[in-house]
Amino acid sequence: MLNIENLTNVSVPFKLLENIANSLTSRDIDLTLCYNNTIQAYNKEHRQKNQPTDVLSFPIENDFIISDDFALPLGSIVISIDYVIQNAKEFGHSNDDELALLFIHGFLHILGYDHESDNGEMRDKEAQIIKGFGLPKSLIVRTEEG
Repeated sequence: MLNIENLTNVSVPFKLLENIANSLTSRDIDLTLCYNNTIQAYNKEHRQKNQPTDVLSFPIENDFIISDDFALPLGSIVISIDYVIQNAKEFGHSNDDELALLFIHGFLHILGYDHESDNGEMRDKEAQIIKGFGLPKSLIVRTEEG
């Protein structure tokens, strides 16, 4: 299940994000949408970087399950809606597409992928998911090309 906390006034393509989440796991995922000032505070607290960023991922480190009916969420993703709007405009696609791209990127980090240290596995997985959902270029590809 996808749990969304929307701290913005932007509508969320819930069904698209839920379909992406369900294609990757049966575990719960928490998603927070916020503005740059909020994500900057998270970035400073958790990564010691006092600047806004587009997406942050916080995997829950253990697989503790209380019962068959209850498991802790897989993790949390925080996305800056300011970046969503800016990137969508810059790359010529919709806010919904950009939000989905950042969600996929953050989700893969929760699943243990790391494009900064792997041999292209995250890029390949991201490309596969993006193609499956008919989305534009991935965050990794844009970064590598930019």
